[in-house]
Amino acid sequence: MRFVISREALIRPLQLVAGVVERRQTLPVLSNVLLVAQEGQLALTGTDLEVELVARIPLTEDVEAGSITVPARKLMDICKSLPDDARVEFELSGSKAQIRAGRSRFTLTTLPAADFPNVEDSPQALTLSLPQASLRHLIEKTGFSMAQQDVRYYLNGMLMEIKEGKLRTVSTDGHRLATCVADAETDRDINHQIIVPRKGILELARLLQGGDTPVQLVIGASHIRAVVGDFTFTSKLVDGKFPDYQRVIPRNGDKILLGDRLELRQVFSRIAILSNEKYRGVRLHIQQGMLQVTANNPEQEEAEEAVAVDYDGAALEIGFNVNYLLDVLSILDSNVVRFTLSDANSSALVQGFDEEDALFVVMPMRM
Repeated sequence: MRFVISREALIRPLQLVAGVVERRQTLPVLSNVLLVAQEGQLALTGTDLEVELVARIPLTEDVEAGSITVPARKLMDICKSLPDDARVEFELSGSKAQIRAGRSRFTLTTLPAADFPNVEDSPQALTLSLPQASLRHLIEKTGFSMAQQDVRYYLNGMLMEIKEGKLRTVSTDGHRLATCVADAETDRDINHQIIVPRKGILELARLLQGGDTPVQLVIGASHIRAVVGDFTFTSKLVDGKFPDYQRVIPRNGDKILLGDRLELRQVFSRIAILSNEKYRGVRLHIQQGMLQVTANNPEQEEAEEAVAVDYDGAALEIGFNVNYLLDVLSILDSNVVRFTLSDANSSALVQGFDEEDALFVVMPMRM
C-alpha cells in the first residue's frame, strides 16, 4: 500500500475524522483511523462505535491500493507539525507505516484493517435535504441546552422532529428548553421523531460549512446518516422517548418585557459576579419601565443594577439561574429580546423580537 498526498488536502479531513476518535478506548483499534487507498481516492474512517465519520480525498498521483489502521492522534500531530506546502508520502512496509515529508521520516505501528469495526446499517426509513446553513443554524440555536451525563439518558442529545415539510430541533436539560425550526425538502405527510446523541450533534456541527450547499439526511430505525460534500457521517440514535416539548412551552403569559439584548447581557454578567457560585441565582424585580437585577452570595456580598426596559404590566419578582439567561441572550441575533412571563413560579418564554423560528424556555428558581 502506498500513496502520495499534499498536507493541505489531508489536514482538515484528518482533523475531523480524528475528532470522532476517543482518547481512552477499550479496544486498541478504536484509537486508530482506517486508511483505504484505491485508484484516485483515499478514504479515512474514525469511529467510537456510536459515531462514525468517513472522509474521501481525491488522489492525483499513482496509488498502490490497500487498507490499514494507524494511530489517529499521532498521524494528526505529525501532519499538523509539517510545513503547509509539504508533500506526504505514505507507505506500508510489513506491519509498520512509513511516512515521509521533505527530510522528515516517521514510522508508526499499525493494526489490520480487518479488526476495524464498522457501524452497521439499519433499513432506511426516510430522507430529507436542507441547506447546510439551515442545519447549522438549528444546531447552534438549540445545542447549548442539551443535558450532559443525565441519568435521563434521552435528554443527553437532541430531538429532531420531521413534520409538515419542516425539521425542528429541540433540546432540554430539565431546567431550560430550546427549540428552532426550518424548512426541509421532504414529504409533507411524514411525522417522525428521533433523538441524536450529544456527541453525534457536536461532530455533525463541526462538519457543516454553512452556505446553500445541501446536506442530505438519511434516517433509519437506529441510525442517522448525513452526507456533507466528501464526508459521510453516521450516528446511532438514542432509544428512548423525548418529553412532550409542546407541554413545556408556556402559553398563558400576560406580562411582556422588551429590553436591549446586549445591555441586558452586560447587566446580567456584572451581577453574576456576586451570585452564589453553586446555584448562580439572580433576582429580577420588574416594574413599569424598569428592571432591577440583584444577587447575593453566602459571604453576604451583594450586587444590584437597574436598567430601563419596555414593560407596562403589574410588578413582579422572579428568580433565575443567571447562566441560563446569559446562554439565551448570547445565542439570539435580534437586538431586542422579549420575555413573556406570568408569575414567580412559572417558566419564562424568551424570544428575539424579530426571530420567529426559535424560542427558549427558562424555569424560575426559588430564591
